Amino acid sequence: MLTLQFFVTGLLTGGIYALVAVSIVLIYKATRIFNFAVGELLALGGYFCFSLVVWAGLPLWISLPGALILAVGVGALVERLVLRPLLSQPLLTIIMATLALSVLLKGIMLMVWTGYDVGFPKDLLPGKTLLVGMIAMSHELLWAFGIALVAFVGLAYFFIKTKTGLKMRAVSENHELSMSCGVNIVAIFAVTWILATILGTLSGFLMGYRLCLAPSYTPLLALKAFPAVIFGGLESIPGALIGGLSVGVIESLVGGLVDPTMGEVSAYILLLLVLIVRPEGLFGLKRIERV
Repeated sequence: MLTLQFFVTGLLTGGIYALVAVSIVLIYKATRIFNFAVGELLALGGYFCFSLVVWAGLPLWISLPGALILAVGVGALVERLVLRPLLSQPLLTIIMATLALSVLLKGIMLMVWTGYDVGFPKDLLPGKTLLVGMIAMSHELLWAFGIALVAFVGLAYFFIKTKTGLKMRAVSENHELSMSCGVNIVAIFAVTWILATILGTLSGFLMGYRLCLAPSYTPLLALKAFPAVIFGGLESIPGALIGGLSVGVIESLVGGLVDPTMGEVSAYILLLLVLIVRPEGLFGLKRIERV
C-alpha cells in the first residue's frame, strides 16, 4: 500500500515535470535550440503570479491569466532580442546565449523579489486532501495534475486543429521545405517561445504553490525536466509527457522507499542510463546523416 501511495504521489508530481519538459521540446523541435534558461523563465512566471496575488491582492482567476499575459511578453522579447539576432550563428553561440539569459533573469529576480523564499497563500486553490481507500492525494497536487492535463489537451488541439499549429509541425520537420511553402519560420519561432514561456509560467505557479519560490531553488526544480526530455526523446511531445510522469514516479518511489537523498538524484541516474542505452530516448528518432 505504501508503494502505491508513493506511485500516485509521483504520478501527480510528474504532471508538473511534464509541463516543463514539453516547453523544452517545443523550442528544440522548432529551432533546434536547447533552452538552458527554462528554469529561470519558469521561476519568473511564478513570481509574476505571486506578485499579482500577494502584492496586488488580486484573485487567482485574474492573477493567473495576468501572469500568462506577462509571460507572452517575456517570450516575445526573449525571441526578438536574444535569439533572433543569433539565428545565423553557430549552435554553441546560441546555447551560450541561453545560459547568459538564465544568469540575467536570475539577477533580475534577486533585485525585484530578493533571495528569500516566498509562497502563495495555502487556501488559494479550494479543496482538501482526497482519500481514495488508503491513498491520500493532496489538493495542490490534484490541481497541478488537472491544470497540466488541461494544458496538454489545449496544446494537442492547437497542433491538430489550427493553421499556426500545423505550420509549427511543418517547421519542426524541415526549415527549408517550410520556407519554400511560404511559411514564415521567424514568426513560428516567436510563437514557439511564447507557448514555451506560457507552459513555464503555469509550471512556476504550480511549483510555487506546492513548495515555494526562490531564485536559487526554483530553477533547480526545472532541471529535473531534462532527464524527462532525454528519456522521452528530444523531438517527441508525447515522449516528454511520458518522461515527466516517469521521472515523478521514480523520484517518489526511490525517495520514499529507499532514501530521500537518492530520490533527489534518481532522475539524473535515469538520465545517465538512458544516454548510455538509448541516447535518442524512447520515442526519439535516430537520425542518420549521409556524408
